[in-house]
Amino acid sequence: MFARWSQENFFKYMREHYGLDRLVDYATAEIPDTTAVVNPDYRRLDGQVRSKQGHLTRKLAAFSAMNLTGDIEPKKVAAFEQKKAELQEQIEGLTKEVDALKTQRKAVKHHLTSAELPAAERFKQLSTHSKHLIDTIKMVAYRAETAMAQIAREKMQREDDARSLRRALYSTDADLLPDTNVGTLTVRVHHQANRCADEVIRHFCNELNQTETIYPGPDLRLVYELVSE
Repeated sequence: MFARWSQENFFKYMREHYGLDRLVDYATAEIPDTTAVVNPDYRRLDGQVRSKQGHLTRKLAAFSAMNLTGDIEPKKVAAFEQKKAELQEQIEGLTKEVDALKTQRKAVKHHLTSAELPAAERFKQLSTHSKHLIDTIKMVAYRAETAMAQIAREKMQREDDARSLRRALYSTDADLLPDTNVGTLTVRVHHQANRCADEVIRHFCNELNQTETIYPGPDLRLVYELVSE
């Protein structure tokens, strides 16, 4: 139960902040011939069965709700019986229609392979190659954010605010100052809205600086700091 709850929270967070289910591109790909798909004829008959069954259910509810109230007069009783007989006739007709459609549906295969579909019913699927790559990048970004949030929580009074602080930091302006003489690339982060957030980010910068990470390409050591006040 806890694992399922954690999974649902994870996917909710990824959809809201990483666009996990967002359409990456509009490219299409052929569906393999052996892929099982719903038979279009079965789908149409199933839709008709559901529609007629819903209509029948409403008629049955109306029939059950019919009651003769007030004084029992011959004319009133006759009108009531006539109305109920008409509704009963409609119910019997709908019941026969539903049974006939169910018999037809039963005689039709529920699934076909893609190769068995009529030419007019064949379709393509959205390409997944780009999506798999982008989703992998998003997952790596999420894991990096999680690691960063753990560092931020060391200096935060409210641990639940760690991820929101991370997201604010990602959208904060920063100055990039390369210095080839000393072999560093300094990232100067601009201040946040409050001093507490600045203190957390300063702690985070110190932790990152201890890793002595080298920026690929120019091979400059990354240095993180806050802009001087």
